[in-house]
Amino acid sequence: MADAAMIAGLDRPERRLALMAVVVVLVCAAFMTIGLRGDLALALELRAVRLAAMVAVGVAVAVSTVVFQTVCANRIVTPSIMGLDALFIFCQTALVFSLSGLGFAGIDPRLHFLGNFVAMTGLALALFLPMLSRRFDLTLLLLTGVVLGVLFRSLSALLARLIDPNDFAVLQGAVFASFNAVEPELLLPAGLITLAGVAIAWRSRHVLDVIALGADTAVGLGVAWRAAAAGLLVLVAALVSASTALVGPMAFLGLLVVSLAERIVGTGRHAMLLPAAALVAVIVLVGGQTLLRHVLGGEGTLGIVVEFVGGLVFLAMLFARGRR
Repeated sequence: MADAAMIAGLDRPERRLALMAVVVVLVCAAFMTIGLRGDLALALELRAVRLAAMVAVGVAVAVSTVVFQTVCANRIVTPSIMGLDALFIFCQTALVFSLSGLGFAGIDPRLHFLGNFVAMTGLALALFLPMLSRRFDLTLLLLTGVVLGVLFRSLSALLARLIDPNDFAVLQGAVFASFNAVEPELLLPAGLITLAGVAIAWRSRHVLDVIALGADTAVGLGVAWRAAAAGLLVLVAALVSASTALVGPMAFLGLLVVSLAERIVGTGRHAMLLPAAALVAVIVLVGGQTLLRHVLGGEGTLGIVVEFVGGLVFLAMLFARGRR
């Protein structure tokens, strides 16, 4: 009763955040307990690893997408436009091509994670640091990311045609997001990167509110827009790189959860939007995985389903904008 009275006394966005937090607890409990059988300790350990991965990825993707859309002043773009997902796929394709499927499977997971993270973060630094130049344009940055994404996808397609069919099956399993084969030792570095990135984004929430007003207005209010935007975009790249290196690319997850979060809390203030998007992402991933496993009998892959739904949301937002 006391908790219900406390929630009722909150403002509308805060009340909805509290309710979403309750839903997160419920879906996490359902994921951990439904259908338990056999060795309970082993089953709980495996589920805990998957749950931790889903929480880390959901929070990282949600926060990075909110920050990226704010800096770009566009609610229908995602960090995948920078070409990081395409670079990840190209790296996996090049590794399978050069080492074969067996050699690829034998790579140390920690070395693999570190290599992917460094490659993607390095590309982001090469893109964003020139923003500190007075002549650099954010639109040029986005177009450069699109061109690099097309380049990496083309190179990946070329190498994929030369790969042995048996090795290609290994590659397909590596380039689609999956929470079923997460390496436990990778949770700590990915979690630390995500935690640090979320903390920085939260401390910058008021700066993000000012940046959302536009570059000229932000400069007029005393924000060093170029330096702030470059730093925030590097933060986005670090979060996206960590989540992608952990489970694979999820290009449209951020677009889906941020769109839902904005409609749920009904405000663009980042003090509300950042936690709302993170909570929605956890609900979507954990709840979706629970439904796929226990209602649909494990048929289908969560990453593919999320990408499909997110793509539909993206098209709907494009059509909605076109009618204005």
